[in-house]
This record gives sequence, C-alpha cells and structure tokens, in this order.
Amino acid sequence: MDKIRFGVVGLGHRGRLMARLAAESFPCTEFVAACDIDPLLWTETQWREDRPLKDRFPNVVFFEDYEKMLEQSRLDLILVETGADVHADFCIKALGKNINVFSDIPSVANLDEAKRLWEAEQASEAKLMTGANPNEWGFINTLADLYEKGLLGEPYYMEAEYIHSSRLKPSENPLLIHSPWRKTLPPIRYCTHSLGPLLRIMKEDLRYAICVGTGVHVDPESLKDDMQAALFQTESGVTIRLLRNGCCRAFIGHHSYRVFGTKGYYERIDSRGKTPPVVRFRSDVLYGADTITELPVDMMPHEYADNPAASGHGGADYALLDHMFKAMLNGDKEFPITLRDGLCMTLPGIYAAESAKLGGKKLTIHYPWEPEFAADIERMSR
Repeated sequence: MDKIRFGVVGLGHRGRLMARLAAESFPCTEFVAACDIDPLLWTETQWREDRPLKDRFPNVVFFEDYEKMLEQSRLDLILVETGADVHADFCIKALGKNINVFSDIPSVANLDEAKRLWEAEQASEAKLMTGANPNEWGFINTLADLYEKGLLGEPYYMEAEYIHSSRLKPSENPLLIHSPWRKTLPPIRYCTHSLGPLLRIMKEDLRYAICVGTGVHVDPESLKDDMQAALFQTESGVTIRLLRNGCCRAFIGHHSYRVFGTKGYYERIDSRGKTPPVVRFRSDVLYGADTITELPVDMMPHEYADNPAASGHGGADYALLDHMFKAMLNGDKEFPITLRDGLCMTLPGIYAAESAKLGGKKLTIHYPWEPEFAADIERMSR
C-alpha cells in the first residue's frame, strides 16, 4: 500500500479538523470521499475556517448517503466523526465491507452496540483504531514510561477528573446545534478521556462500577446531572475514582489525574486560573526523587515537539493518525489502540450510568468477549 485512500463521515467541527489533518499533514494519504446528512457542512464556510471544504478539496466526492459512499469510493479507511452517541453503526457497516475504521470515543452508546461492533470486527478482514487522543498526550506517555521503568510500582488507587465548565446553555451555543446527544448524555458516560490513560498502566480490566449523581442545580432546564462521581474497581481491588460534570461553574482546566503506586506517586493537575498545568511525581526507587519533583511535560508528545504539522488537542490527534497510518503501511495485525482497548474505556461508563439510575447500586462490568455479557444486554435494555 503506497497511498491510504480515506473518507470521513460526520462533518462537524471535529470531522473537518481530522479530515484536514489527515489530508494536509500526511503525504501517505489521499482524501477521496466525505459524507454528511447536511450538505451545507461541505459547501459553506464553517466555524473557524477560511473557506468551505468543497473549495479546499475540489477532488473529493461528497455524499449524503453513507452506504453509497462505502460502495463507490474504494476506501482503505473511514474516519467516523459523527456524534458521540452514534459511532457504532457507521463502524459496523464499514467493517462489513472490509474497510478499516478510525472511530472517535466513546466507542459505543449501549451494550447491544458493543456486542454487534465486536462481532463485526471479529468477522472482518479490516480492523478498528480507537481514536483515544488522551492516550497520546505527552504527560500520559510520561506516566506510562515511569510505570514501565518500575518507578511507580503497581497502581492501587487512581483518580481522574474531566471538568468541562458551562458557559452557555446548549440551546444558546451554535456549536452544539448538531449535537443533541450533549443535552441528555449522562456525564459519566463520557469517561474515555479519563479511563483510557489510566488503563495504559493497568494489568486488569475494570470489573465493578458504583456511581451517584447530584441531580440538577446549575441550569434548571438541564436534562442531566450537574455532576456524577463513580468508583471503578478491578477484581484484585485496584480502584479508580472519576468525577465528570454536566453543568458546572468552575472554569478550571479539564483533565487532572492522580496515581498512587506501591513505589511512587504521579499527578497531573490541570490549570487553575493563572496557575498553569503541572506534572509531579516521586519515587522510592529513583535516586533524588524521594520528594515531589516537577516534570517539564504537558500535552504535546515529545517526539512531535519540533514538527509544525503536529496539531489537534496538543498534538495528540496528529500522533493518533501518525501511529495508525504507520501500522497500515507496515501491515500490522492490530492498530496501536484497538477496539478492545476502546470498549474497555467505554463500557465502564455505561455500567456506571446504570448504577446512578439505580441509586448507586454496585454493578459487575462484563465485556463482549465474556459469556456473561449477553445477560447484561437483556437486563439493561428493559
């Protein structure tokens, strides 16, 4: 394979950004097809852009019919950039035609989708790359490196926060017009940005979930909890506390993590007003690191620091595409972040949301490759 022929479905802000990044920053690609149910997203200038995609990519064929695009475009890869609650069916249809898939997170919206998507990839000659850009951040690579070198020992308790402050009601924000799922999606369901990075240093899948919500206080018109807090646990007892918000007035940096290991400690605390993000760690087994030490890392992966093309979420989007394209060109059997990885960081949020509905009941998490999963689909679909 010399050129990777790719298309994109979903031309919201994220879809346009990823299509442009893939087309303009990687000589190994050929952008051949785009699809959306709203043709204005192809023909008109959109938010923060200087000209329409139609003018920027005159040789790309635009489709309103996704299945027709898959049939006619001879694609090696499809970027699935639809809303966060409608990824799975687009991925399943592409895998059914043996087309490789790059899918944003969360991977699925419910357990039935997880089963169907898993089975579709198992039956396909193609494979799925999970677009988990937080897994590519420089400070998460640092965490993984510290762990792999034995400087943290084994994690036994971790924390993550994803706090996205609320400036406008969804009805008043033009960026959310095409994203109705944002109005109702339980906050804890969008857990992948928090769990994905931590799962990089774990030897077990998450097995149990407990979650509670605050109810609605900030915006009386909101259709979801202002905050949801979850505890996740593995069979051996490794515990993760996750805080996610629906509405909040904090106006702080989005992503913070803390890792307590048997031989050390790591934290990345996001910005607080004029205080910039900071990464700190300490270790029992590294000379000179027995007190908290600040590390000069943030979002940009260091291997791309001098690459002017590395952009998107601090360079993480570029890193995702770069690693995926290299895997395709090398003929690797798996993508760097597999569908299994994506389901392991997505499904705990679905179980946690169910736990919150049940008043904080402890639920056992299963996965599509386990026989108990079918019973969970039946029980949670009632």
